[in-house]
Amino acid sequence: MGAALLISDLHLSEATPSIEAGLSHFLNREILQHSQRIEQLFILGDFFEAWVGDDDDAPYIERVKSLLRQVVASGTSVYLARGNRDFLLGQPFASSIGATMLNDATVVNIAGLTALLMHGDSLCTDDVDYQAFRVMAHNPDWQRETLAKPLAERKALAQQLRAMSIDAASNKAEDIMDVNADTVDAVMRQHAVNWLIHGHTHRPARHSVPAGERVVLGDWSETHGWCARISRGDLTLERFAF
Repeated sequence: MGAALLISDLHLSEATPSIEAGLSHFLNREILQHSQRIEQLFILGDFFEAWVGDDDDAPYIERVKSLLRQVVASGTSVYLARGNRDFLLGQPFASSIGATMLNDATVVNIAGLTALLMHGDSLCTDDVDYQAFRVMAHNPDWQRETLAKPLAERKALAQQLRAMSIDAASNKAEDIMDVNADTVDAVMRQHAVNWLIHGHTHRPARHSVPAGERVVLGDWSETHGWCARISRGDLTLERFAF
């Protein structure tokens, strides 16, 4: 049985060449040049800092797509979840690299471990304002209208939304932007799982919860990244330098 890797919150953009280089180094070391088989790579949202549509042909996006195509060609299956920053990721992007899109909440068996995978933003139910925005942003009609706008207009909208998000976060208590314990418990029981793996909060850790264990993936910086590694039913949360 091969192993699996899970990552999230890279927030890739033209302004993050060091993280892009770190991703390339990570995938080459772990998959493309490694003798141990990594069967699955799960990307649990906010892979991109912003996503304005699958028709965006920015140079860094083309480079990342080429890298992920190499991963898929090597025999590793790639799975993508949408985050709160790249919620407009669609099937055309996934198809262009040979990846599979995940639902907002997906139960999978990974290398002998059954877990619920999420980005994690829907678990932060104490942040009422954000949850209201999330409902709007995930509405199919809103997404259809937004994606119908010219690419330049969508990029301007993304910058505006990011500025609003930063301003809103600066006025919120830290605990409001973390997950709600009751919501975590309810979701895990709803899906009948003992493991929940997510990103979003940028607070990497392993937590014992009533239903089992909650694993939070870390966000990537200019100098280091985070991943969860699952092999033979065992999970490790790892921080690594580029």
